[in-house]
Amino acid sequence: MGETRKLAAILVADIVGYSRLAGADEERTLARLRGLRSDLIDPAIAAHHGRVVKRTGDGSIIEFRSAVDAVRCAIEVQTGLIERNAGVPEDRRIEFRVGIHVGDVVEESDGDLMGDGVNIAARLQAVAKSGAICLSEDAYHQVRGKVDADFADLGDQHLKNIARPVRVYSLEVGTAAKPKPIKRAERVAPLLAIAGVLIALVLVAGGAVWYFSHGFEPVARNAADLTAAKSVAIEAANPAATEPLKPSAAHLSIIVLPFANLSGDSAQDYFADCVTDNLTTDLARIKGSFVIARNTAFTYKGKSVDATEIGKELGVRYVLEGSVQRDQNRVRVNAQLIDAGTGVHLWAERFEEDVADLFKLQDQVVARLANTLGMELVKAEAEKSGRSQNPDLVDLNMRGWAMMQQWLRTTKD
Repeated sequence: MGETRKLAAILVADIVGYSRLAGADEERTLARLRGLRSDLIDPAIAAHHGRVVKRTGDGSIIEFRSAVDAVRCAIEVQTGLIERNAGVPEDRRIEFRVGIHVGDVVEESDGDLMGDGVNIAARLQAVAKSGAICLSEDAYHQVRGKVDADFADLGDQHLKNIARPVRVYSLEVGTAAKPKPIKRAERVAPLLAIAGVLIALVLVAGGAVWYFSHGFEPVARNAADLTAAKSVAIEAANPAATEPLKPSAAHLSIIVLPFANLSGDSAQDYFADCVTDNLTTDLARIKGSFVIARNTAFTYKGKSVDATEIGKELGVRYVLEGSVQRDQNRVRVNAQLIDAGTGVHLWAERFEEDVADLFKLQDQVVARLANTLGMELVKAEAEKSGRSQNPDLVDLNMRGWAMMQQWLRTTKD
């Protein structure tokens, strides 16, 4: 026989408003979707032992070994999408609805899956809100107590073309869970422990800022940094005292736009593209960085687009653009780092070398660019955090690294 029956966890995902997104700008929407698949979705599926059964244009059917794997994968993807959509206008965001069910399926000889197990997951996806994950009761019982998330019981739902009602549970990723009431006596010990940790953090943060800045900046700046660190601790201890912050682009988030070929010879396009590719790869190795995928970046090739618009659309803080020019035996590479929020040029550099070994030259130029950019990005982040009224731990960390770099540049010890 060419088919077998088995029990499987099925995840069905679909893009919300895909027709509208494609109608507005099909080329860019497809490029962004390819980038999301290569950078976020496919790695998450592989990490949680999933198998893509089929892709249906704007949707996917994925098989997992367990409901726990399926839910954890869905949470990872939905969380990643929230980060990538930060700062992107609502009408341009790529958001998913997800349905998950555990049930009996029929596996065809070509690996395709059919049966009620797939159909119920697809119908659960259809009733999910944008950015949410809906589970059947069978799937919910498998993950209850094993996944750190609060599910809302939506009760019995009549799903299209499904004979019997299905009890549905929903999880909206990014929504804070409702706190459970506890007795006063149970609050005392945790609060004392938290207070002790916060005091220790304030002391450590203040000491670190003083240590790195001593000898380079006025004492008044150290006091300001310590006050900022205290502010972080106070806000962490009392979140209700502060207003919720608007989503902003991630720290160290950047897009490397395709470098322009100024040689007047289209045969040299490959060299400019290679510089772009290798820079994208090297910058992605910086700890904590978020670099837009190559496929997405290359949708801007040959287009004149304002850096601030790119920042809003992709949710990045920085834009790197540049050009490559080859003239006989010399190559000149220009690069500019732009603040995507203001459009201000933060840094620019020119590299000019003789061509002896083109590939060796390319590696040298990319390495120099990447190393310099790494320091410039940290410097820019530190300056941003210096202007922030509510610096977070990453802001303080960037300040420390910037001070360390300054220290290394000014001392031989």
